[in-house]
Amino acid sequence: MRVKGWSGGLVAAGLLLAGCGGGPGGGGGKISDDGVVLAVLNDASGVYADTSGSKSVEAVKMAVADFKAKYGDKAVTDKIEVLAADHQNKPEIANSKAQELYDRKHADVILDVPTSSAAFAVATIAKNKKKVFIDVGAASTELEGKQCNKYTFHYGYNSYMLAHSTGAEVTKDGGKNWYIVYPDYAFGEDMQKTFSTAIKGAGGSVVKTDPTPFPNDNFSTFLLKAPGLKPKPQVLGTMQAGGDLVNLVKQYNEYKLRDKGVSLAVGLLVISDIHSLGPDALAGTRYTDMWYWNLDAKSRAWADKFQAKVGQRPTSNMAGNYSAALQYLEAVQRGGTDKSDEVVKQLEGYKFDDMFARNATIRAQDHLLLHDAYLGQVKPKSEVKEEWDYVKVLKTVPAAEAFQPQPDASCKL
Repeated sequence: MRVKGWSGGLVAAGLLLAGCGGGPGGGGGKISDDGVVLAVLNDASGVYADTSGSKSVEAVKMAVADFKAKYGDKAVTDKIEVLAADHQNKPEIANSKAQELYDRKHADVILDVPTSSAAFAVATIAKNKKKVFIDVGAASTELEGKQCNKYTFHYGYNSYMLAHSTGAEVTKDGGKNWYIVYPDYAFGEDMQKTFSTAIKGAGGSVVKTDPTPFPNDNFSTFLLKAPGLKPKPQVLGTMQAGGDLVNLVKQYNEYKLRDKGVSLAVGLLVISDIHSLGPDALAGTRYTDMWYWNLDAKSRAWADKFQAKVGQRPTSNMAGNYSAALQYLEAVQRGGTDKSDEVVKQLEGYKFDDMFARNATIRAQDHLLLHDAYLGQVKPKSEVKEEWDYVKVLKTVPAAEAFQPQPDASCKL
């Protein structure tokens, strides 16, 4: 059987390896379709393209190269292909692309999938087709709640992590009254709910919440409203991300809301957003992230390799996709097969510590990756000593505190 993108000689070698028991730890396992296929499904050209996009595909390719270098001829297979597809942030397109990737392209796993509504669509397809899906880019806690299933894993961050660090910390520091604006789809709705809960739990109040069109380039209606609300909010909590967040912050600064006593808190901020806007546009803003490229020597060493290959420092999403791809391949290696049920078995409850996820455990009950998170603050330009090093890490939030302490009762794997 031919595998797209690989020479006949490599396919023959793969058939021989699979026939010999699937490599170390194989136990008679098989590699389907003569090789392992990893598919990255994300936004290649829209508001989240800079957050993840084509550069996450490159990160996954780096994971494949590192896996091969580690195991050499002891690898479970020497044929590993990386595919990419664009879901355009539309759940119906995500649905059709996922079916095509699993059925026609023989994808063993789909990775990334930002935009929660798109992630829900892929999770349903993964469940129906009994194929592995590791989501890195979506934030909704429903992926480990009522949308959970045996074949879906939530890897990286979620709205609980963001809200219970950023929302609670800003409220405790004096930002008691909030006005929350959020994109009008599943991600935004979930962020609004989790932030509201965290703010109230920390002793604050939410003056008003407003959904905004998605995607959107004009937030003037909402921004101009903020100073006149009763009571006046001390904090504008923006739940937008990617290109939408960039547009909102530009307009926030244009309308000088900070000078009017309305500070800015960002629900989901990525280093590419800071790079696009310039650090002074966000100076002093606190936010929570799942990883930072200059956190320590281990993170920086990987970021240096990424920059040499791609030409920029990686976002946390890009690093998360590298880690997810590598941990998937390690699970295939341990099990000696890419059969979904065995890979799931290898991932459930697995503990590890890599360049991305520290003190990490994949919780078996709901497939949520638990790991350390980081509260950061954007530096002013005057404190930036090298390009892309825009953030001061204020606090490490231990894995046990960063995510939901107990699985959601609605999750039935």
